Amino acid sequence: MSRFIALRTASLLSASLLLAVGTTACSGDKDGTGLRTSPALTATALPTALTSQKPDWQPCPAPSIAQGGDGKAPGKLPDGTAWECATMKAPLDYARPDGDTIDLAMIRAKAVGGGKRIGSLVFNFGGPGASGVATLPEYDAAQSLRSRYDLVSFDPRGVGNSAGVTCLSDKETDERRASTHDLTETAEENKRTAAACAKKSGKVLPHVGTESAARDLDLMRQVLGDAKLHYFGISYGTELGGVYAHLFPKKVGRTVLDAVVDPAKDLVQESLGQAKGFQLALDNYLADCAKTPGTCPYRSPEDGHRRIAELLVKTGEQPLPTTSGRKLTQEEAVNGIAQMLYSDELWPSLSISLSDAEQGSGDNLLTMADVLSGRDDRGHYSTMQAANTAINCADTKRRPTPQDVAARLPEFRKASPVFGEPAAKGLLSCTGWPVTGKSDTPQVSAPGADPIVVIGNAGDPATPVEGARKMAEELGKGVGVLLTVKGEGHGTYGVNPCATKAVNEHLLHGKVPSDGTVCS
Repeated sequence: MSRFIALRTASLLSASLLLAVGTTACSGDKDGTGLRTSPALTATALPTALTSQKPDWQPCPAPSIAQGGDGKAPGKLPDGTAWECATMKAPLDYARPDGDTIDLAMIRAKAVGGGKRIGSLVFNFGGPGASGVATLPEYDAAQSLRSRYDLVSFDPRGVGNSAGVTCLSDKETDERRASTHDLTETAEENKRTAAACAKKSGKVLPHVGTESAARDLDLMRQVLGDAKLHYFGISYGTELGGVYAHLFPKKVGRTVLDAVVDPAKDLVQESLGQAKGFQLALDNYLADCAKTPGTCPYRSPEDGHRRIAELLVKTGEQPLPTTSGRKLTQEEAVNGIAQMLYSDELWPSLSISLSDAEQGSGDNLLTMADVLSGRDDRGHYSTMQAANTAINCADTKRRPTPQDVAARLPEFRKASPVFGEPAAKGLLSCTGWPVTGKSDTPQVSAPGADPIVVIGNAGDPATPVEGARKMAEELGKGVGVLLTVKGEGHGTYGVNPCATKAVNEHLLHGKVPSDGTVCS
């Protein structure tokens, strides 16, 4: 699996977690506290000028820095088909659909022969904050689905080229990542970052929540000419898909949710669950590593736990040097480790990186931390981190204080000696945010919707398998269809043959797997 694997980690350690989104919010621009509030969204009919748009598909340019591009336009598909890009206008504020609009960036690969075309299959790769325009061309697993679908993705509002949120400069972001702060200092830094976000992106911040993005999906469905939305959501994209199903149950087409966010957990519960999930993945890595003594730097899992703890203490006291001149701090070391726990295919790289760090080089771990932070090798940052914070803070009403977090630290440290404290610090990400959120958990019940295939992986570090079970339950009887995989990593499609076959059967042929299916 490719690019999107790195993105979800950012939500754990560098920003806030996947947070809740509600279907109701307060109206108006003030709530008496001086903070702007997320707008109340209603089922107001959209202007024909929006629903009747005809995208002007053109050959795609290279993804922008905001999208995390590497300066290269997406290459042609194996059959010679070129990737096409276009923009779609959407209301800035769905409560005022006749008002200002924003442009949403889209990408597609047209269906190729092999079966009767069903329509468009829309992908969201998670984050929140991932650019679908930059990611879809790298997602090779999806190519078999072109026999019956145009493959489509997009930059969600606030992301990349879709009114992307900007906050700090590249230099300021580097400086912040190189600094170490306690809880109070972290909260103060977050306030300063929030002020910068308000200054640079204040107009869009109240309107980047998941409900608005779900309404964008339905507008996109109409613009693409589909009677129902056929959808593939990964990680945070599963929450977006669940919210869409709740809002538009009769418009749900063939849908797959892979690496599923737990819709029943609030901010603190989600953070704690992720800390446990990453700790489990680290435990599994060390157990597997010990079976290959020729390549494993550790004699046993216990030896690995001890030496990783010692390494993190060392980087906390004295950051490690790198050839770039930048330093590997303790928090960035944890980020680099977490990045390589997203897939067991990255475990050999983790062994090398940890061994190098023990020898005094922070290069590999910092490179991995850069990937998940959206920093390219020229020192430029995409909008990923800023968008992640903006979307999460628009979605959740929780604003824990340093005192709140300090009281929970023992619980987080118990959940994970490595990831617990950084996860707890992530609870402060919305401190000082200029927009208030209005919900603890998303509404995803979707009575009357077509069946939705919900996939959880037993070893998923970022979205523990319990989330898939809860999502299937909350979607409703006859709607949520649970498939569980006994494997490692974040996401299963294109990795686990059994799950891949079940997804293809559902999307291509309309065959729904039996609820409770287990793939080894």
